[in-house]
Amino acid sequence: MKLHQGISALALAVALSLGSTASHAETVLTVVTGGSQNMVDYVTDYLGPLFEKSHPGVKVKAIGVGPDDAGSQKILEKLQAQKDAGAKSWDVDVVVPNQQKTGEMVKAGLLMKYRDSIPTGKYAVSGSSKMALGVNVDGYVMPMFESQTAIAYNPALVAKVPASYDELRQWVAKNPKAFGYNGIKGGMSGVAFMVGWMYAYGGNAGVIQNGPYDAKHEAGWDKAMAELKEFNNQVTFTPGNAGTLDMLNRGEIAMGPVWVDMFYSWKADGRLSPDMKIKLIAPGMPGQPYYYAVPAKAANAALAKEFIALATSPQVQAEGIVKRFNWYPGIDPNAVKPALSSKDWNTLFVDVTPAELAKNAKPFPLAPFFADMRERYEAKVQN
Repeated sequence: MKLHQGISALALAVALSLGSTASHAETVLTVVTGGSQNMVDYVTDYLGPLFEKSHPGVKVKAIGVGPDDAGSQKILEKLQAQKDAGAKSWDVDVVVPNQQKTGEMVKAGLLMKYRDSIPTGKYAVSGSSKMALGVNVDGYVMPMFESQTAIAYNPALVAKVPASYDELRQWVAKNPKAFGYNGIKGGMSGVAFMVGWMYAYGGNAGVIQNGPYDAKHEAGWDKAMAELKEFNNQVTFTPGNAGTLDMLNRGEIAMGPVWVDMFYSWKADGRLSPDMKIKLIAPGMPGQPYYYAVPAKAANAALAKEFIALATSPQVQAEGIVKRFNWYPGIDPNAVKPALSSKDWNTLFVDVTPAELAKNAKPFPLAPFFADMRERYEAKVQN
């Protein structure tokens, strides 16, 4: 998933201050989002106008703060500053942070528990709607989308696709250099493959995902990493997320880990053969959502809840999340299905069914375990 740099913390403050000078004839609903620029565009070009149409006198203002922890950290700092200043109401109404920073915001008392008060709250059924990297966020969030990794493959070159990491290892042993990934450099699809490997072979996967952190749970990692190093001798290394897809399309590899949304976007753009397929192998590979949340003292909390209810309605999830971006919906896919054509549903859910997604879609590790895992890879596998 290619992400773009957002605005600086200073620019965020300036943007928020300018919002306060908007016409007194309208209410400004301020949405601050992490993630890619396309997430800002999604609010500005699609979701905001849709909400404004049903709420005359309301203007939705979207502000992007950039991807990953660094972007969402700016949201946390903004809310924390207003809490520390004792402000009775805060000038951010909806936030869209990543998993790591969402958990930190919940623990810091910066978010409102609102999910049960909106009609779409019942559709929050994924594990990520309840836990965010070891932090209980149940009730505080609605996933905007679920971004998932999986194994892409060329059916012309793979007679029987492996269904698990065990079967993949057997296949690679028989077909050396036909599997490709980028290690842990150049893109998170390779990192996700490594994490899935560790869930399969490193032991204590549940604790690694949800905590609590204790290095004793890493006792099986050296053996798993040694086996991964041996596995890597039989693979082709790619330049990154896009590189894996490009080499797959050119026939230089037959299989490799990808971001599902990127895979389908490439197919839609004609950059990837329509014959390519994906498989979410057992016991699972990680993905990551971004969340809709409401600051604890949002000035327009009632409107914020209505905005999120619209954003997480089956119709908007179908049109905006699935059809426009090829993301998996943040809500129960079965609730979205009636709002999709058979073609759109089959595009996203034939290779990986909702049941397989529920079973094998995993979160990334708890932050300290994740840091240890990457360091261990560099020490034991990469060298």
